[in-house]
Amino acid sequence: MKTLKCCATLWLVASIAACGRSSPPSGASAEAADTRDAAAPPAPRVVELPAGTIVAVRLDRAISTVRDRAGDRFDAILEDPVSIDGMEVLPRGTAFTGHVTTSTASGRLEGRAVLGITLDGFEVNGRHVPVSTSLEKRTTAAHKKRNIEIIGGATGLGALIGGLAGGGKGAGIGAAVGAGAGTGAAATTGKKEIEIPAETIFHFSLNSPVTI
Repeated sequence: MKTLKCCATLWLVASIAACGRSSPPSGASAEAADTRDAAAPPAPRVVELPAGTIVAVRLDRAISTVRDRAGDRFDAILEDPVSIDGMEVLPRGTAFTGHVTTSTASGRLEGRAVLGITLDGFEVNGRHVPVSTSLEKRTTAAHKKRNIEIIGGATGLGALIGGLAGGGKGAGIGAAVGAGAGTGAAATTGKKEIEIPAETIFHFSLNSPVTI
């Protein structure tokens, strides 16, 4: 009987010890959970660039009304970092893309050259973010009046020289020659194109909010 009681006691002690080994203290479980939580990366912060945010970019190549047409693409680099609430969102050097919206060459003796560009998006955290921005447009000054003055001046000078050389008949010939010379000068000097050099800085504003 004593032997049976001893066996029962030993079995009970062994059972309690086994339970102790299989179930760690609750304090240890909480500590392990805290360690796992600390190792987990923080959730990425979502930032919104409001409409009207100004981005200053530097063109990577020259753009011209002679070489470029509407739809041609170009690249640019962010010149100044963009910050929201004191936090830098887009660092200097962020890559942007854009396209030519308008490219009209200057006419000969009339018309103006027009060149327009806008931005399409930028690269951040390994992904492309599309944007809609303001349009930057450049237009040459009107030159039609200047050309007319050049042609008229050359015609009068030709008539004067022709008249002195050969009377009335010479005046008529001189006027015709002078007019031709004036037209040639206007064609050479009056046709103006737009050439935006590489590294030129443009300031665009966002037309709508952008979430990154």
